Amino acid sequence: MDLVQVMILVLSGAAIWLVGRTEPWRRWGFVVGLVGQPLWIWDTWRHEQWGILILSGWFLYAYGQGIWNFWVKHAG
Repeated sequence: MDLVQVMILVLSGAAIWLVGRTEPWRRWGFVVGLVGQPLWIWDTWRHEQWGILILSGWFLYAYGQGIWNFWVKHAG
């Protein structure tokens, strides 16, 4: 397991744990998840895992939607 995969493990685990919380700080899960997405995209591209690369795009959209709903829309 290389450093990128360790970072994916930590960030993705933290993101899903935070998103599943009921407290107001659950919105940070979307930020943490979004930070991890470039690592997912890089690693799946590097290992030619095209299905997971497509899924990473879907997660990127979902985390972006969470940021919109919990950060941008909430602030306004």
